Amino acid sequence: MHITPPAPVQRALDALTDAGYAAYIVGGCVRDAMRGTQPHDWDCTTSARPEQIEQCFRGFHVIETGMQHGTVTAVIDKMPIEITTYRIDGAYADHRRPDSVTFTDRLTDDLARRDFTVNAMAYHPAQGLIDPYHGADDLAAGIIRCVGDPAARFEEDGLRILRAMRFASVLDFDIAPETAAAIHEKRGLLTCISAERIYAELTKLLCGKRVLPVLEEFADVLFTVLPELAPMFKFDQQTHWHCYDVYMHTLYVIEGVPPVPVLRWAALLHDAGKPHTFTKDERGGHFYGHAKVSVEIAERALRALKSDRKTLERVMLLVEHHDLVWENSEKQVARIVRRFDMETAEQLLALHRADVGAQAYDIREAQQAEADEIAEKLAALKAADACMSLKKLALTGSDLLRAGFPQGKAIGETLNALLDQVIDGTLPNEHDALMKAAQSMLQTSGTE
Repeated sequence: MHITPPAPVQRALDALTDAGYAAYIVGGCVRDAMRGTQPHDWDCTTSARPEQIEQCFRGFHVIETGMQHGTVTAVIDKMPIEITTYRIDGAYADHRRPDSVTFTDRLTDDLARRDFTVNAMAYHPAQGLIDPYHGADDLAAGIIRCVGDPAARFEEDGLRILRAMRFASVLDFDIAPETAAAIHEKRGLLTCISAERIYAELTKLLCGKRVLPVLEEFADVLFTVLPELAPMFKFDQQTHWHCYDVYMHTLYVIEGVPPVPVLRWAALLHDAGKPHTFTKDERGGHFYGHAKVSVEIAERALRALKSDRKTLERVMLLVEHHDLVWENSEKQVARIVRRFDMETAEQLLALHRADVGAQAYDIREAQQAEADEIAEKLAALKAADACMSLKKLALTGSDLLRAGFPQGKAIGETLNALLDQVIDGTLPNEHDALMKAAQSMLQTSGTE
């Protein structure tokens, strides 16, 4: 096994080793390189102390990222490289960051403080892999395992609980039994973690390949950070439309939409209102108005997690309209695009397809087939670049004003009426035809 670091990273290693210090690439970049994926960041660890690191990079831009924790960032050929002194972490009073650190000359001491075995490997092109905690074996087996005592690792940093789940979801790995047990036991530590960090980890987790089994196994952890969702767990829908309880239906919908953050969040929250709106009669269970309650829960949950405003508004829109009725006709599909826009229509349809795909077995096949046909119609509209908005209408308000139409709200009303006819296919999107129709409308209204 050989890893070839980018040239700037190799220069950083050379600068440190030429000065007499040991240096390795470490952590996630080693893990990703061994998996054959391109690392996002390249981090180094070294026996050099922070001030000695700065001396080694006097000719480069150096950022004192965290000198008290031994971290310096050197910018080489525009690439920032984080370089950290071997260290042993002290106590973690806040369950997030060490109160103090002690620098050490032993690489194995530094690797011992890391979260998971697959992140506790170091590498140098001339010396090969340093792997005292058998991270390579776990990487090959697809296992997320804490370094040392799992409970102690989570006590040090509660966010590691979500990180373990996120890595399992994104990498499509299993979580080792002893690590999984500690996740359940220590989940309360997540209350010590900032909302922003929880939101970031959950977003990555939701977009992973293994999101369904992870959230199925660790539902209690999810409910610790999103208690609004706990009522969905094992909630029997008591209707022939569904074969899963609300929570499992939700997980299948998450898995069924593309791994785009707004879609995955919308899928997670789309039925959160069901337990609060349940009624039952001789026909079974009903959830009248659940979309409205789901929107309220989605807004409350995402605000609590400090979601960005754009994501919040988009998720609320998708949740509000997730039960939109789709008819298998070009005209109706076009009207939905007209009502929203192409991107929103595509996202709503993706959510709809996943939703019907997670219904009862005897219903889903026909529903999915129809949804597939609707998707083809929507794709055809997009490919044809059809006129679905006033921006593409071959007649403008200025055209109408120049033709003698009186200024006022009638201009907008006329253009919208023309657009509706174009979408319905009763009027071509051509300037002369549109102007003639507009003049006819003007005469009919008696405003001429």
